[in-house]
Amino acid sequence: MYPKEIVMPMKAELTDKGFQDLTTPEQIDNALKQNGTTLLVINSVCGCAAGAARPGVLFSLTGDKKPEHLITTFAGFDAEAVAEARKFLAPFPPSSPCVALFKDGELVHMLERHHIEGNPAGAIAENLQAAYDEYC
Repeated sequence: MYPKEIVMPMKAELTDKGFQDLTTPEQIDNALKQNGTTLLVINSVCGCAAGAARPGVLFSLTGDKKPEHLITTFAGFDAEAVAEARKFLAPFPPSSPCVALFKDGELVHMLERHHIEGNPAGAIAENLQAAYDEYC
């Protein structure tokens, strides 16, 4: 488990912009089964989360179309919540960070760590905006 002092500022990058921080399996289960579109970010302490994932996700939300619900949980900190979230991400293997879009409880778009690493935040945003255009 990562120390709270390290994790909380990284969580705040998303929660300060409207993401709901989910820390229990029950919260994850309820959030991912709801109707409408839900964007899930499994946040991480890694450099690609800081340099591409979080900035890219936030930039993706500046367009006209965006998910109705924004949720996040933190790998290496919210262990039980992340484990529950990963059940909904099958057949994709565990990945941190990752970004997933759900529509009416169904996974419709996924960005795994290997899609994030080495890509600029703008590319992440464009990928997500294309998914929003299709599903939101």
